Amino acid sequence: MTYEHAPLSVDGVSPLKKVAAIHDISCFGRCALTVIIPTLSAMGNQVVPVPTCLLSSHTGGFTDLYFEDLSHSIDNISNHFDRLKLRFDAIYTGFLGSCGQIEQVKAFIKTFREDGTLVLVDPVMGDGGQLYSTYTPELVAGISELCRYADVITPNLTEACLLTGTPYVDTSLMNDGEFDSFCRSTCEKLSEFGAQQTVITGLHRGEDKLCVCGRNNVSGEYFCYEFPRVNKNYPGTGDLFACVLLGAILDGEDIEKAAHRASDFVRRVMEYSAKFNTPEREGVAFEAFLGELAKEN
Repeated sequence: MTYEHAPLSVDGVSPLKKVAAIHDISCFGRCALTVIIPTLSAMGNQVVPVPTCLLSSHTGGFTDLYFEDLSHSIDNISNHFDRLKLRFDAIYTGFLGSCGQIEQVKAFIKTFREDGTLVLVDPVMGDGGQLYSTYTPELVAGISELCRYADVITPNLTEACLLTGTPYVDTSLMNDGEFDSFCRSTCEKLSEFGAQQTVITGLHRGEDKLCVCGRNNVSGEYFCYEFPRVNKNYPGTGDLFACVLLGAILDGEDIEKAAHRASDFVRRVMEYSAKFNTPEREGVAFEAFLGELAKEN
């Protein structure tokens, strides 16, 4: 049995794009694959999951959780996909369970990357200046190397500092000149990893605003998008941002417009979740907004 790639179009309608999503499954708490699969599906894509690990919940706000490394499954899944001659329009990587998975993900990218395949690496490592509990210095070094395989990288502020060797800073304390200089400089440093596009999330500007900044590393064009801050800390919003960004890029939007769209979507979902007092550790109630994403496609 072999898989045949879908035709380019039928009666002028393009087929669904296939996205290989190499992420964890956290059963409770909205993040990773439980966010990525429905969100990218609503945006008109077929999501093909490649689970890196299984957790009973995510690590943000829960203790004594169950964790299973699924490294033993990744190569078997990849080999079967290869025998089926699967082709992907995008490969999207996130939370990894162990150092050994770095080489497995590299091998997956080498096997399935073709002309036109977009590789987005979300270097999930930490937040608020702290590494996630399952991460080690060796895994951080491996994630840094994995970023060199990406077309797009989407670190948050903590991850951008880790990748560039920059001491973590509270950007909310910076004046406008310091903020602009820091963001531009960090984007330029991240461009050295070789990705065509870079987006940094989670940048606090003063007490009541957030920013995402980014750079088209081909043209050198820089952008910064500012929006009202929702004073909540919901895990999984980085995953939601990255997959809406990816879906927008696959729709043909440029990186700046895609970042605006993803930022606005995450902000609306956070405002809604806060309005109904959704517990932070349960993540944002994005399910109520999936129809909105579908209407945009």
